[in-house]
Amino acid sequence: MSASRQSSIEPYAASIIIPTYNRHYLLKACVEAIRAHTTPPYEIIVVDNGSTDGTVQYCREEHLSFVSLAHNRGFPAACNIGMTLGSGHIVILLNNDVIVSYRWLDNILEAFKQNEDVGIIGPTTNYASGKQLVHREYGDLEQFHRLTRQWNELDPKKHQRVQRVVGLCLAIRRSVIRDIGLLDERFSPGHFEDDDYCLRARMSGYGIMICGDVFVHHYGSASFKEHGEHALTELIQRNYARFIEKWSIDPHHFI
Repeated sequence: MSASRQSSIEPYAASIIIPTYNRHYLLKACVEAIRAHTTPPYEIIVVDNGSTDGTVQYCREEHLSFVSLAHNRGFPAACNIGMTLGSGHIVILLNNDVIVSYRWLDNILEAFKQNEDVGIIGPTTNYASGKQLVHREYGDLEQFHRLTRQWNELDPKKHQRVQRVVGLCLAIRRSVIRDIGLLDERFSPGHFEDDDYCLRARMSGYGIMICGDVFVHHYGSASFKEHGEHALTELIQRNYARFIEKWSIDPHHFI
């Protein structure tokens, strides 16, 4: 598997699971950023939802570990496959349209180390709902990477306890997966499976945290947007109703 690990017996610090569906140029940028800005031992596992644009060929050329599904099974199912294959102490569900940055994984691992009850951590970003959204000025990715050397300086004072984090970059302790299982695939192809997972984790006694000393770039709903804004709105409304049906709780209360 693609990794920076130093020996065959040293465990991975993190398994980075990247679900994909077409737009392989996003996956390429995502993987390049991981390789350029990740220092702890890690593995990358791509789970492809039946792409037809050369994604699988790219994974082969880059020697990435990947699973190629026959058709699009959606974000939760793809994540679940990757979660069962990864061997890292921390599992990170990473959207293919996210660009990680300086010290991103170092700071997330440090936050887990300092907060033993925390089970799920998310970064801040330019595109998300809720408290992870931070407005920062940068013109392009070159400037973004330059500025994150300041923004991502380790600072535990920027850690914030919250009720949920968004699944764009979801770092999960392995113990959480053992205790509560995988993502609920009733929310396929996506939306509210992350709210559901955070709620289940909190119900099992785990804390949820935002790392304010990690900022990543997120292009935002790349795979869903290609089906049109109307279809995206319908999907969000449908899964919103499914969440309420399951829990009798409005997920907007957690934002």
